[in-house]
Amino acid sequence: MRTLLLLTGLLSATATFAQTAPSDIEQIRATLMDYIEGTANGEPERLRRAFHPDFNLYTVNERDSLWVRSGEKYIAGIKPGERNDRQGRIISIDVENNAAMAKAEIVVPGWRVFTDYFLLLRYEGAWRIVQKSYTWRPLPKKAE
Repeated sequence: MRTLLLLTGLLSATATFAQTAPSDIEQIRATLMDYIEGTANGEPERLRRAFHPDFNLYTVNERDSLWVRSGEKYIAGIKPGERNDRQGRIISIDVENNAAMAKAEIVVPGWRVFTDYFLLLRYEGAWRIVQKSYTWRPLPKKAE
């Protein structure tokens, strides 16, 4: 009888934990929102929370050359409290075990639409962006 009660208690505790622990998708979404909202709202601490300390950003510049930028320089360019009108949205998340990739679109009104591709890893109990590659296109002009 005591074994049955112990087993029932363990199963109940496991079920409760499973119901309250955020899913990987929810945790990844929160990490991506730290990036999206942190850049839009001038919150560099949110970017530090989202990114691995040694991450880099990769893109191809106008001269068709690979451009690599350190994450620390990128975050240093975010001025605390300086808001902008960037609008970001998560397009997709694909996760397998402790690795994931995600895609987001960032619209900078009057300028460009950025498409960001992220590689994320879950380590030390949290999801972090370990690499970002991106491209951009001009924002279509509105008809006058």
